[in-house]
Amino acid sequence: MSKNFAITGVAGYVAPRHLKAIKETGNQLIAAVDPNDSVGILDSYFKQVRFFTEFERFDRHLEMLRRKGDERRAHYISICSPNYLHDAHARLALRIGADAICEKPVVINPWNIDALQEMENEYGQHVYTVLQLRVHPSLLELKKKLDSETKKTKKDIRLTYITSRGLWYLVSWKGQQERSGGLATNIGVHFYDMLIWLFGKVQHSEVHVASETRTGGYIELENARVQWFLSIDENDLPNDIKNKGQATFRSITLDGQEIEFSGGFTDLHTIIYREVLAGRGFGLEDARPSIELVHSIRTASPIGINANAHPILSKILGG
Repeated sequence: MSKNFAITGVAGYVAPRHLKAIKETGNQLIAAVDPNDSVGILDSYFKQVRFFTEFERFDRHLEMLRRKGDERRAHYISICSPNYLHDAHARLALRIGADAICEKPVVINPWNIDALQEMENEYGQHVYTVLQLRVHPSLLELKKKLDSETKKTKKDIRLTYITSRGLWYLVSWKGQQERSGGLATNIGVHFYDMLIWLFGKVQHSEVHVASETRTGGYIELENARVQWFLSIDENDLPNDIKNKGQATFRSITLDGQEIEFSGGFTDLHTIIYREVLAGRGFGLEDARPSIELVHSIRTASPIGINANAHPILSKILGG
């Protein structure tokens, strides 16, 4: 039997992936909310959707549907709103007897996970999160290979992610640390989750550089040493990438060899939704290690460049 979905943040960048996943898994979207009314995208997926620009009216509508029985109520709320609202929107889902499917990061602070777990127990519902790299075919193959190794030696990992953004970024909620969690949280959390999933628990973390537009550091995991660098400054792009007119450079190397997973992204949200609907989705405890890590990165005092630093930092900063 198909399920009823509602969605928050439907005018945002990531919402179309959720709309596609809801449709491709054979379910209905019955309500949507966003303070921005540029939501014509809805017509490409579901036309008969009650749309709200005020969260209070959306809340009231879902509560009314809950009282009309199982066929009318929302069974799931997909959360695509700004990061700082994820916690509140997940709480709404639990209160109306729905499960939440929440974009990364599921919350900004680790203690929000504890509070949501208490509410899960209280209402008998679940908060799932979108950790889509864990279902990427190439990365599943890599994990299988790593898990089969009898001799565990620490791998050397280098994560570089430069995705140039215009001046709007720092003005928007994404550029406000209290709303997005900062650069490492907003654009890095799914990479950190992937690395912890592949290479084990965090043993040590240090931050070398941190600004509004770039940050870099070092993480020691059970089975890997990770140099990482994240940037939204187009000046940090390698020259060959700039010359091609490309705005993004992403590279993750394992012992000097590129981990190739640039393809196969189009259906990952649909796979996540299928897993959630089958009761196998990624929950709050799955997300906890990466949320704890990005919180420690956000609150750390940068120590400057040292032997553990990503090579690009020395190049950029002239260290």
